Amino acid sequence: MLTRVTARDIETLLRNTRTPEIAQSVKDIFSAANAPIKWEPVDVTPTLKDGKTVIPDEAIDSVKRNYVALKGPLATPIGKGHVSLNLTLRRTFNLFANVRPCKSIQGYKTPYDNVDTVLIRENTEGEYSGIEHVVVDGVVQSIKLITKEASERVLRFAFQYAQDVGRLKVRAVHKATIMKMSDGLFLSLARKISKDYPNVEFDAELLDNTCLKIVTDPEPYNDKVLVMPNLYGDILSDMCAGLIGGLGLTPSGNIGDECSIFEAVHGSAPDIAGKDLANPTALLLSSIMMLQHMGLNEHADKIQSAIFKTLAEGKTITGDLGGKAKTGEYAEAVIKNL
Repeated sequence: MLTRVTARDIETLLRNTRTPEIAQSVKDIFSAANAPIKWEPVDVTPTLKDGKTVIPDEAIDSVKRNYVALKGPLATPIGKGHVSLNLTLRRTFNLFANVRPCKSIQGYKTPYDNVDTVLIRENTEGEYSGIEHVVVDGVVQSIKLITKEASERVLRFAFQYAQDVGRLKVRAVHKATIMKMSDGLFLSLARKISKDYPNVEFDAELLDNTCLKIVTDPEPYNDKVLVMPNLYGDILSDMCAGLIGGLGLTPSGNIGDECSIFEAVHGSAPDIAGKDLANPTALLLSSIMMLQHMGLNEHADKIQSAIFKTLAEGKTITGDLGGKAKTGEYAEAVIKNL
């Protein structure tokens, strides 16, 4: 996971269209930590082009120029003809792997303790390929697309990721018992590729079994890397976020061959925009993933320790976490803990 430019040359895209205060928190904390990042803010407010809702060309050009981006949540208009803007970004830059760590945070109590797993989701096809049509009136067909190329790419990434971070257990999550050809292809490729990584333990599990077991007792999934097709990863990663307290505490990274985009995956919260109430934790933790991706591990560790210390103290946390602090006050507390 290397970028084409050095850390000091990198310019990173940062913009949150609805809650800009969380973006400012990241910038303030990075500055206090002396992280060698030069920010290039780009507005990703959707525009209309040829009758379609699209990401502005300036944002597309920025990511292509800089290779790494940090993005706040995007709101996709609900209605006929509106394609997911996040999906548009993934397709535009061929961001084939979505990485979602799920780790319990000290100081924020949930019914589950010591959760520590990583989910890797194929990010470009499956049920999200967008191949749908009306067969006859009242009957719609949606096609699930699974290809050897996309499956091999994300599976090999998952094994390499496991090897790089020292999580030497990879589990493929599937429904090959029902979707024998599509998920069957994914599973057979996983078994084949596992032979290229003899130091990584491999097994497989049905999606419904994984869902049942992980909410019953997530501890057996600790230190594992779970890899799966697109739709399963979308649902299971959000479910696992619930184990640790929700999407507001969950980081995410979308990895491509050339560009990578790290993002907060929670909603855009237009009801609290500009009120200095939003929780910046998810975007902060995603920025930690970005620093690690860029090889800036010392800065990543420093900022991450300060975030976790602030959360553990529980004195200066935002309302969604049970506190009364404003966004800026939370950021100031993190900076003090640096």
